[in-house]
Amino acid sequence: MKYIILLIAVISSLLAEKVTLGAGAYMQTQPYKNVDALITPSPVIFFDNSLFYVRWTRAGVYFLGDKQDESAWGFSLTAEPRVNQYKANDSSYLTGMEDKESSIEGGIAFSASYDKAYIEVMALTDVLARHDTWIVKTEIGYEFEVNDFTFYPSALLSYNSSNFMDYYYGVTQNEATTTRNMYSTQNALQYGVQTYVKYPLTENLAAFGNIKAEKLPAEATDSPIVADDYIFSGLVSLIYTFEY
Repeated sequence: MKYIILLIAVISSLLAEKVTLGAGAYMQTQPYKNVDALITPSPVIFFDNSLFYVRWTRAGVYFLGDKQDESAWGFSLTAEPRVNQYKANDSSYLTGMEDKESSIEGGIAFSASYDKAYIEVMALTDVLARHDTWIVKTEIGYEFEVNDFTFYPSALLSYNSSNFMDYYYGVTQNEATTTRNMYSTQNALQYGVQTYVKYPLTENLAAFGNIKAEKLPAEATDSPIVADDYIFSGLVSLIYTFEY
């Protein structure tokens, strides 16, 4: 996925007014019992030339939309990674469970912005057939500045199908033990908050980060393999902006 995003960034940089490239370290807690947080290197790419776009690690191509001086809207085909996973040997509580893998989700997105406010709605399906189902995600945010810092806080809402919930939080009959009951769940709403933060170091170089907290629904926290009510994630990186 990261190589596809890099290729798109290089090609589209010939057309975009500015392209931001960088790299950093990404961390995400896993809510399962005695499972360590995931820490991994992450590319950071931002550009939008009204045809293609990349926003961190999510890529897309517009097929309908309009852009004015203070407002814009668009429909696009989009794809992004899903960083949820565990292995049966990650914890004694998971012994005998089938491994659950990260995936790539793709689908249709609608985005709109006015001045510094924005909203985005995405209907996504699992293109790698891990959880093999769909989710709907909504984000509403606003950009503002405090001294030299720029913040992009937003509220998040995700509607997860029962197949998604069962894949990551369920326990099948074959996986059940005397200390781990069979568990199956249903559709659920998951909400959260996040903010991007940018601080300029030079005219083109900046420190960039992301902090996110998501509240797991009861359909997840009631699972016998889940220990935490929240998933926390964050990114620390350096980015460089090329302007044309």
